[in-house]
Amino acid sequence: MSEVYYTDMKAENKESNLINKLSRLFYKAGFDEMIDEDDLFGIKLHFGEEGNTAFIRPVYIRRLVEEIKNAAGKPFLTDANTLYVGTRANSVDHLNTAIANGFSYSTIQAPIIIADGLWGRNVYEVEINQKHFDKVKIGSEICEADGMLSVAHVKGHELTGFGGAIKNVGMGLGSRAGKQQMHATVTPEVVEEECIVCGKCSEWCPEDAFEIDEVSRIDEEKCVGCGECIVTCPTDAITSQMIGDSLDDIQERMSEYALGVVKGKEDKVGYINFVMDVTPLCDCTGWSDRNIVDDIGILASKDPVAIDQASVDLINQQVGNKESALQCNHEPGADKFKGINSGRDWETQLIHAEKIGLGNREYDLIKID
Repeated sequence: MSEVYYTDMKAENKESNLINKLSRLFYKAGFDEMIDEDDLFGIKLHFGEEGNTAFIRPVYIRRLVEEIKNAAGKPFLTDANTLYVGTRANSVDHLNTAIANGFSYSTIQAPIIIADGLWGRNVYEVEINQKHFDKVKIGSEICEADGMLSVAHVKGHELTGFGGAIKNVGMGLGSRAGKQQMHATVTPEVVEEECIVCGKCSEWCPEDAFEIDEVSRIDEEKCVGCGECIVTCPTDAITSQMIGDSLDDIQERMSEYALGVVKGKEDKVGYINFVMDVTPLCDCTGWSDRNIVDDIGILASKDPVAIDQASVDLINQQVGNKESALQCNHEPGADKFKGINSGRDWETQLIHAEKIGLGNREYDLIKID
């Protein structure tokens, strides 16, 4: 079984605050042993969309920067540009958003390098020879890094059920073209009687696939299935069409992209999951809804599959927040992510990731104080 280290939210003094607990997790998980002198070491995180407030606080990232430096590495923060048209679709906007959300050099003491370049076109094709892809398109800067620390905010997701380490690495570090490949099986549909013709779907669409008339209409030939219109619609007038196993396929494709990201540096990648501010939607939205469960803690592992499985298990053990987007499954032991998105089987990404050798769903949860 894979080892997953875990610390809860309890603190009685300065020594036991979460920032110091994070350092202890870093060393217990053996992340310092992955770093050689002068290694260029990426910290993959989500900087948060403008208006989102649930992303991981910069103060935690600064401590991880300090620990990588203590191990003689050279850390940098990274993410790849988004497919949708938000505040992170190119490197200039992406950097400005990151700085506005608190990830400046003066705060973090490490530079930000966007993994796929100015317009998302700086790409390496990595050969993986799997079910969906022979090659995947990964941001070149993370391919050239010596190692990586994935720092993921665990939360719900409208297409994949939930997002953790696998989504942070796979979807997060695929280039814009790679993101299109991952989303290619999802097609949105407009429920005309619910449409208020506000135009937000068109504003966020990366392919100009909407025509706004008496209702919003989708040009299916232009649509790449990124799903951002589904999240952005204020009246839930846009839904995802169920085309065969499309929602399973996107999770499998995401797992294969994660495999491509870590290929060649498997022994120099660590994973930290923050199971705090567990919101129903991704940090790509320009807002943050109420948490579906109370804050739980932080996990660390060298296995992305195990850490994601452990994160979901801990969430499902909690009492769900009835005042949140959680529609059902509030009782301890019930599946919270299926309580948000009943048609999304989040286990698909973990089953496929285990099958292709990315990690192991069986784990030993080791609690530290």
